[in-house]
Amino acid sequence: MSTITLTIDDQVVEVEAGTTILEAARQAGVEIPTLCYHPDLSLHGSCRVCVVEDLSSHRLLASCAVPAGEGMKISTRSAKARKARKMNIELLLANHPADCLGCDRSGSCELQELTYNLGITRESVDRFAGERRSLPLDTQGAALKRDPNKCILCGRCVRVCEEIQGLGALEFSGRGFDSIVTTAFDLPQSEINCAKCGQCAAVCPVGAITEVSSIAKVWAALADPDKHVVVQTAPSIQVSIGDEFGLEPGAVITGKLIAALRRLGFHKVFSTEFSADLTILEEGNEFISRIKGNKNLPHITSCCPGWVKYAEQNYPDLLNHLSTAKSPQQMFSTIVKTYYAEQAEIAPENIFTVSIMPCTAKKFEAAREEHRDSGFQDTDAVLTTRELARMIKEAGIDFVNLPEDSYDQLMGETTGAATIFGTTGGVTEAALRTVKEVLTGEPLEKLNLGIMGVREAEVEITGRTYKVAVVSGLANAAQVLDQVRAGESEYDWIEVMACPHGCVGGGGQPIPTTLEVKKKRAQGLASIDQSNAIRKSHENPDVLRLYEQYLGEPLGGKSHHLLHTSYRVR
Repeated sequence: MSTITLTIDDQVVEVEAGTTILEAARQAGVEIPTLCYHPDLSLHGSCRVCVVEDLSSHRLLASCAVPAGEGMKISTRSAKARKARKMNIELLLANHPADCLGCDRSGSCELQELTYNLGITRESVDRFAGERRSLPLDTQGAALKRDPNKCILCGRCVRVCEEIQGLGALEFSGRGFDSIVTTAFDLPQSEINCAKCGQCAAVCPVGAITEVSSIAKVWAALADPDKHVVVQTAPSIQVSIGDEFGLEPGAVITGKLIAALRRLGFHKVFSTEFSADLTILEEGNEFISRIKGNKNLPHITSCCPGWVKYAEQNYPDLLNHLSTAKSPQQMFSTIVKTYYAEQAEIAPENIFTVSIMPCTAKKFEAAREEHRDSGFQDTDAVLTTRELARMIKEAGIDFVNLPEDSYDQLMGETTGAATIFGTTGGVTEAALRTVKEVLTGEPLEKLNLGIMGVREAEVEITGRTYKVAVVSGLANAAQVLDQVRAGESEYDWIEVMACPHGCVGGGGQPIPTTLEVKKKRAQGLASIDQSNAIRKSHENPDVLRLYEQYLGEPLGGKSHHLLHTSYRVR
């Protein structure tokens, strides 16, 4: 490994050749402000907020894109660099809506933070006052909304959609003052090839792309004396919502989460892990059926709604490979308005179901016409992790100091297998724990599938070796699916998660969601799995009781009607 030596703010720094000035500065403990830069995306260098001065040539350099050179003398805080940064931010603010008080990103907006940190005042912005954009909002979809007037043209959303998701649903259009980020033919996001994954919202530094809020709808249900409001929490929420309250990423705060939901007024608080176990029994038995009949292999998971939407639009010829099992969110809501309604003696039309999800695509999934098997809309409202945090703050709840609480009974038992649904590879490991033990009576060895890109594993069951693939990020999924489409795949089982690293990196999670944060969240889920007394879905006593008292058996008539779904070519 060759290295170079340069000087940054009078510090001598030795770094690997090819390191950018920005990376070199950070290694030296010097923080340079950035806006268009994102560690998971290609270099763009458009905003020029990260400029530094080369003291030899006195040129301003975009530190995020320029490689460090041998013998360079760099100043990150010279008068020239600081003046340029401030002016670049002032020019952005001159064409930016001044509605911070009502903006979804207020408090987590990178432009807002830079404005404060750089000492920019209203007077300095007003000197560039002039014509502002007044573009229509895109609010038609169930999952995401766009405000092009807030867009600062950093290109993060364009790059994440192209490079990580392989969709290219967003693009630059126009020149000069008329430059905007838009969709093909300026169509609403609801009408384009968009997976609703929300990765664009997760990387947007301002509030130009955000989730469609369900907060008002949930507050109204909680205030309605005729509504019995039931909430479910996705596995990853218990290791991510703490970020919103200053806790260490990955900290397990399950008890505080439950306590906060009770204080908000929810009548019953359950975990989606219960229905994740239910999903494994249905999907695991479906996989066994496909193995025995050698039909529709490879079997492809269906619990990620962003992936399902992507498959319907881009791989309609492979839809018969997808499991027909509903996602845990939808299974839970259906069971609440049928089994739970009977047990609690509450009319299903008076039950309002809410799910707390790491995902914006779950909003789209809840609105699908197929998900009314209870006789009503199964899931009435979906809140992202960020939305729930806003509700907790609005209610004045001291989240950090809440006492520990427990989930309600009847559907309150969960397993470690269900917990790891929240990270890439978790669905596969959970399913194979059950499949192998059902078929052989032997436990599954840990697969160690990790959370990056495409991972493979081989599992021996009854003398046959099964090859599995675990994929996160839709661009990676396309590579694997093209092999399936061409008849070149040797896989028996494929798990696909639309978001990089799975639900721990979902589009509705607290911002920022860096690789390091995702790893810590995954570790938090793994610790719950390892400490759980029950680690296999087919041993969940509440799920077994549900089959005994209500569903009958996995893949039976009633369970198939309530817990399975169909797909459509889009």
